[in-house]
Amino acid sequence: MPFVLAVALAAPAAKGQDQQTPSASDIADGMRLYEQKGACQACHGWAGDGHKSDSQMPDGANLRETKLNRAGLVTTIKCGRLNSQMPAFDKFAYSDGRCYGKKQADLKAYPIRMPDPAATLQPREIDLIVDFLMAKVVGKGPMDHAKCVDFWGSEADACKEFSK
Repeated sequence: MPFVLAVALAAPAAKGQDQQTPSASDIADGMRLYEQKGACQACHGWAGDGHKSDSQMPDGANLRETKLNRAGLVTTIKCGRLNSQMPAFDKFAYSDGRCYGKKQADLKAYPIRMPDPAATLQPREIDLIVDFLMAKVVGKGPMDHAKCVDFWGSEADACKEFSK
């Protein structure tokens, strides 16, 4: 009987893990969304290391060193960060209390106002960005030449700044 219970408990976990393994296509789509529609690199840098690409934008967190897990990243992208410059990319984030239990009127209590994002993102787009971040950025340590080539999939101009 204990063996059957162990198998029954292990099966859902294994299935959930399989569902969270993104394809190369999903990772590429997430990277494209990170760079273009989400414009994440403007604050977080192309490598997610906080070296922003737009001097007019606020400094973003170093995502290579973040302690956030997948769920934390999804929430942060959807809901932004209260009292910071990290915008909420969910169009309805503060319309109904879905984010941190707050509504739009509650945000006035914070001294730093969240900016509007360049574009809002659909839930699937947020998942794709997180797929990309988990595969290529989070926990990968400082960028170097080999990681840069892996990141871009080839020898990109950005990789020239790193010694081989």
